[in-house]
Amino acid sequence: MYIPFDQIDFEARVWIYQANRTLTNDEVGTLTETLKAALDEWEAHGQKLTASGKVFFNRFIVIAVDENKALPSGCSIDKSVHWLQEIGPRLGVDFFDRSLMYLDDRDELQSIPVSGIKSAVASEELFPDTTVFDNTVTTKAQWMKRWKARADATWLKRYFSEQQA
Repeated sequence: MYIPFDQIDFEARVWIYQANRTLTNDEVGTLTETLKAALDEWEAHGQKLTASGKVFFNRFIVIAVDENKALPSGCSIDKSVHWLQEIGPRLGVDFFDRSLMYLDDRDELQSIPVSGIKSAVASEELFPDTTVFDNTVTTKAQWMKRWKARADATWLKRYFSEQQA
């Protein structure tokens, strides 16, 4: 059963997918309607899941499920992945490219190749206080508190420790 993202429980489990390019407003509309329809029918072992999905910054798709109502199964989680695998090629978008890390540089979305993070820190293109998108969060509460976080408060902190050593 689909519910609006702002109504899903704070402890809902989330998955974050990032598009490898900025989505147009029309694509966001298509993706939103596709997600709503799919999430409205999403179930695990014949039991409807209470879920939501939303596109943020025309780049990130966040899917959430309230595990207090019903737990998703491995098969139902796979199904959610398949939705994005199906719609991605139709839109010419890859939602599974993890080779880029995104940062918010003065309210402008920028990307850095993950393989270039160490050199971006060394060349002072990426600072400890740079706001980055931490897609490793697992609940809506974490998403709200630390999805956009200082680089040194995420998994990137080790790169700043290496630089100081």
